[in-house]
This record gives sequence, structure tokens and C-alpha cells, in this order.
Amino acid sequence: MALEQTNLPLAGDILDDFAIIFRELLNKYLDIGEDMNIPDDFTPNEMQTGKWWRHLAAGGIAGAVSRTCTAPLDRLKVFLQVQTTKARISDSFIYMLKEGGVRSFWRGNGINVLKIAPETAIKFAAYEQVKRLIRQNESRQMTIYERFVAGACAGGFSQTVIYPFEVLKTRLALRKTGQYKGIADATAKIYHAEGIRSFYRGYIPNLLGIIPYAGIDLAVYETLKKKYLNHHQTEQPSFWLLLGCGSVSSTLGQVCSYPLALVRTRLQAQVITAETAIKSQHTMVGTFRRIIATEGVSGLYRGITPNFIKVLPAVSISYVVYEYTSRALGVNMT
Repeated sequence: MALEQTNLPLAGDILDDFAIIFRELLNKYLDIGEDMNIPDDFTPNEMQTGKWWRHLAAGGIAGAVSRTCTAPLDRLKVFLQVQTTKARISDSFIYMLKEGGVRSFWRGNGINVLKIAPETAIKFAAYEQVKRLIRQNESRQMTIYERFVAGACAGGFSQTVIYPFEVLKTRLALRKTGQYKGIADATAKIYHAEGIRSFYRGYIPNLLGIIPYAGIDLAVYETLKKKYLNHHQTEQPSFWLLLGCGSVSSTLGQVCSYPLALVRTRLQAQVITAETAIKSQHTMVGTFRRIIATEGVSGLYRGITPNFIKVLPAVSISYVVYEYTSRALGVNMT
């Protein structure tokens, strides 16, 4: 009994620490590993003066610039993810260059940038609504677990609303020259050929992938940052410290969640008609089994190299652009 009583408080402390870490992740990042998100909470003054939209605008601009600058690496990653045989990065790069020229490296980036603004707005609006429901019109401070629930619901809701854009991004990134005239043309053709359900293909592994990524990413991020600050006895982390901790934590998170991201991309890229549909082969579990059976475990990590290469410039660009944009708009980073 003595041993059990000793372990119970320890377990509670661990849960509290994890809840703090996960809650901070939900409120710190818009698009995990790349873009700044809405602050932890807007003050009444920020809500009344309209500064809240400036934070959202700064986050959207930072995300758009970051994604545009790293779009070639992102398209290369998507191209490698859908290959069923091992392909070298250099060969894939040359193929895409010959097939569509230099401009082809930015295929799918337009829809990727367009979805940032509505995704941010929806997530913020949902976050505020869930907080009101939890508080029940009370002015009290929310607990860690209540913020966790609010953040999780907001993230899940925004993902559900904007997920068709994710599918369109993948299809546009993989399209051949002349296949689609633009976003509207791609939407119409996919809808008429495959139906509305095709726009939510890969939705389940996408949501499941957030869990291991989120937990590992910020758990490592907070641990590294706190150890450094405690060792050097300082309270204000530098840009390079945040960049280093963020890059390491994001890399470890990607290693654990990448197979789900790959399966999501495979499902998004599949063109399924009534004649070709074999239900068991076009599910998350079926895709996992097929990859392992035909490509081995290494097949679950196709395209991870350009994804790793993208982390450092993406985080750096997003952080710097957000910093300067927020200053220009008259708000400080929260």
C-alpha cells in the first residue's frame, strides 16, 4: 500500500505535465512544425481593439511565405510518397523538371496557401465557442484539461472543414502537365469522376497522425528548452534555442507519425472508380498491409528525407516572418 500511495502523486504529476505540454502545442502551432498559431488566449483589450485579427493575419502570412519557399521540397516529398518502388531523390527531381519545368515544383502550392486563412479563422472561432460552452458564461480561468479539450475540438473541427483542400493539394501536386486547368477544374473533375467522398480520403490516418506527432513533438521541445533555461539560469529563450529545440522535436515527431502521413497521401492520391474499386485495398488498414507486403517497412518512410530537409527552413522562415509581420501590424508575439 505504501508503494501505491507513493506512485499515485507521481502519476498525477506526469499527467499534469503532459497536459500542459500538449495544451501549449495545440495553442502554439497552426500547422504542426511550420506555422505560428493563435496565441494561448487573447486578452479582453486585444479582443476589443481588434488586435486578435492581426495575430491571425501574421500567422497566415508567415505560413504562406514559409510554404511557398519550401514548396519544391514538399512536392518532392509527395511525389516520393506515392511511388511503389524505391526511387532516388535526384531521379525524381530530374523527372519533375523534365515533365513540367521549374514551375512544376510549385504545383499544389496555390491551394496550400489559400487554405491557411480559413483554417486559422475556423480554428480560432471554434476554440472561442468551445471555451464559452465549457465556461457556461462564467468569467473564471479555464483549467489545463478544459483548454486541452477546447484546443482538440477546434483542431479537429478545422481539419474536418478544410480537409478537402488537403486532398486537392495532393492531387494538384501530383498532376501531369495539362491534366487540370486550375483548382476549380480539378475540383469539378474529381467530383464528377469519384464523388464527394473522394475529398475525405485519408481523413482518419490524418487525424490519428496528429496524436503521436503532437505528444512527442512538444514533449521533447519543452524538455530541451526547460533544461537549457534551467542550466543557464535564464528566463527568455533565444531565437536559435527555439529553432534548435523545435527542429529536434519536430524531427522525432515525424519519425513516429510519418507512416500515417504516407498512408494518408496514398489514399488521397488514389483515383477510384466503380470498375477499379476493391474496398479492402482502399482503406487505411488495407493500404498499410499492401505497403508492408510489397515494399517492406522501409516503404512506410518514402519521401521522409526531403521532409526532414524542409523542417529547418520552414520553421526559420515562419518564425522570422511572423515576428516582423506582427511588429508591422502593431502586436507582439504572445
